[in-house]
Amino acid sequence: MAKRKADGPSSKRVQAVPDRDSILAYLKDNPHAASRREIARHFGIKGAERAVLRDLLQEMADEGLLDAEGRKVRIPGQLPPVTPIVIMSRDADGGLMARPRNWDQEADGFPPAIAVKLRKDERRVPGIGDEALAKIFPSKNDDGVAYTARIIKIFDKSEGRVLGVVRQLKDGSFRLEPVERRQDELVLPDGGLAGAKPGDLVEVSPNRGNRRGLASGSVEEVIGELGTERAVSGIAIHAHGIPHVFPAEVIAESQNAKPVSAEGREDWRDVPLITIDPADAKDHDDAVFAEPDADEKNPGGQIVTVAIADVAAYVRPGTAMDREALKRGNSVYFPDRVVPMLPERISNDLCSLQEGEDRPALAVRMVFDSGGKKVRHSFHRVLMRSPAKLAYEDAQTAIDGAPNDKTQPLLETVLEPLWSAYRVLSQGRRSRGPLELDLPERKIRLKEDGTIDRIEVPPRLDAHRLIEEFMIQANVCAAETLERKKHPLIYRVHDEPSLAKQEVLREFLKTIGQSLQRGPALDSSAFNGILERTRGGPYEAMASEIVLRTQSQAVYSPYNLGHFGLSLSRYAHFTSPIRRYADLIVHRALIAALGLGDDGLSDEKQERLDDIAALISGTERRAMMAERETVDRLTAGFLAERIGEGFDGRITGVTKSGLFVQLDQFGADGFVPISSLGDEYYHYDEAAFALSGDSTGLGWRIGDPVQVKLLEVQPLAGSILLEMQTDPHKLDGVGRSRSKAKAGQRRARSANAKGKNGQKRVRKGRSGGKSR
Repeated sequence: MAKRKADGPSSKRVQAVPDRDSILAYLKDNPHAASRREIARHFGIKGAERAVLRDLLQEMADEGLLDAEGRKVRIPGQLPPVTPIVIMSRDADGGLMARPRNWDQEADGFPPAIAVKLRKDERRVPGIGDEALAKIFPSKNDDGVAYTARIIKIFDKSEGRVLGVVRQLKDGSFRLEPVERRQDELVLPDGGLAGAKPGDLVEVSPNRGNRRGLASGSVEEVIGELGTERAVSGIAIHAHGIPHVFPAEVIAESQNAKPVSAEGREDWRDVPLITIDPADAKDHDDAVFAEPDADEKNPGGQIVTVAIADVAAYVRPGTAMDREALKRGNSVYFPDRVVPMLPERISNDLCSLQEGEDRPALAVRMVFDSGGKKVRHSFHRVLMRSPAKLAYEDAQTAIDGAPNDKTQPLLETVLEPLWSAYRVLSQGRRSRGPLELDLPERKIRLKEDGTIDRIEVPPRLDAHRLIEEFMIQANVCAAETLERKKHPLIYRVHDEPSLAKQEVLREFLKTIGQSLQRGPALDSSAFNGILERTRGGPYEAMASEIVLRTQSQAVYSPYNLGHFGLSLSRYAHFTSPIRRYADLIVHRALIAALGLGDDGLSDEKQERLDDIAALISGTERRAMMAERETVDRLTAGFLAERIGEGFDGRITGVTKSGLFVQLDQFGADGFVPISSLGDEYYHYDEAAFALSGDSTGLGWRIGDPVQVKLLEVQPLAGSILLEMQTDPHKLDGVGRSRSKAKAGQRRARSANAKGKNGQKRVRKGRSGGKSR
């Protein structure tokens, strides 16, 4: 009993002091630096036990579990309650995702993912690339998001530098014409030019002293002459903050890289894996080969092999090249140049599957039955040597009966077997029923001086479809293997259209006598049915346009939501690690999961897949915007000498302000203001995507073929002003639609509200939590 009495006070004292987990949980829920007094007050610790708590906190700090800031402590890497953030991307629901603005990635690892929660009465809604001051809260959900944020203040971009072109007025004074069309011009005083000349692309810091008239500013940096070959893409690079100069240490690492040997690899140098790419391609990610399956149990079956450049062998985790590749996220492709994810020594040399050169690769061998269903697959780390590099056009011409000197020797042994396998895989594709939106893509051909020679829409060849289908199958195999091994990965996900978008589509389809089924079982075949029923008719173009707008945006995620557009339950990007960081992550995951080397996905990267997925989804969107804006500026500049000419086009957008028209010949979009459409008063019918006259009922709608005249071009802004030359016409179903528009909008809003909750529940069920 005496011993128990002696032990009693000690036991009671230890129980009164919280354990380490309780302290860490408290600090996680309170992301401000807490003092020892605050912690003691929270846990009700008094008297002598405070000394025990102090010693415990000191032990935790010594072990790196806490950061000590004077008399206060916080969890290492935890964000303060008010933090500057940068909006990086959107999640699968369209919500904004951010990261801390001031974050030392080398010291603290990858930045935590922050979900931005907007108030209904938000005075100003931030967008991608915006910086803001935010109130930070620890996330309560186990969805990979570390924090949620409420916006306190969006930092005014006008407080920073303005990108534009120097113009000289007739009176000899200078102005800055901003690249951003919404920004006002700036006055440039003689002493603020910093050597810039008229026509130069410059960065200017606005002065804040003068509140009357145009603001003034001083040139901070001269980027180059606007008429130079690389100026137009340089605008996009600068405006979007795309990293385009490799740090010295990254270049040094790439130059010091040595070719990978055959040690530890299967020798596949006798397998005739050929590359089929655009004629002007400089890096070659993928090579393909196919042959009939000799197994009697699989009559009519095919074996398809896809070999992908083994970038993981050269770009190791934690290196300068790896950090820079993640920062860039992906390569960016402009008409006049490429901003690569990896240095040229890696992307165009050591990793590129060049003709006649030994190259390391990660290959997947896939066996299909005669109906195009995959029977099995296996991954191999190999050394290969491609016997030939072909352009799409050369491969297609050879199959069509006109081989050249290079393709003739390959016709029977390589090309014809590839097309035989493609015909088999096409059967499987048709059974799967992916969304069949075969959209034309304009291609800008440049002269040697960097100006546009012509703009064309290249034909879509079976050679393109063959490579696309082979790559899709390889990507599926990567996702299946990693799921089977229960190894984390980054998926390429494409969620089903939101209920609100479905409702908008339904309202539109009523106006053209079509329908869309209701219910949770909606799949891509429902949209293919719409496209098929309208094909060849007057509504074909508008149906394609609206179906496209109904789709969600594909993103990267560590959680499997499936790929709606491809009609696949699991999908990962595996086939382009030279130009996409997502693919490099999947390569490393396969190497680790299959025991193919010591350069697999590290534990640190596995723990940060949420953040990596958010980051590279943002860099992908950044690249898409920069590429599109560059094409728009180049096209506008190309058309600047054709003011007053007439062009054929098609209406691709309808707003309260007017009509967007895409020019058939160039693929460029111009705007027809509603004020220029005549004296008629036009109603905007949101459900029918139409403008209809108040007195006549005549008008225009999305998808209509029209003739327009080019009125004005602003090359710097990439904007084109058009005048309508086609008379308005009778709009079937639009009168009924207008009377029901408000009801349809109410249903859409209701469906959207229900859809957000419903989709979240479905998403949680599908993903099964983190893929750990």
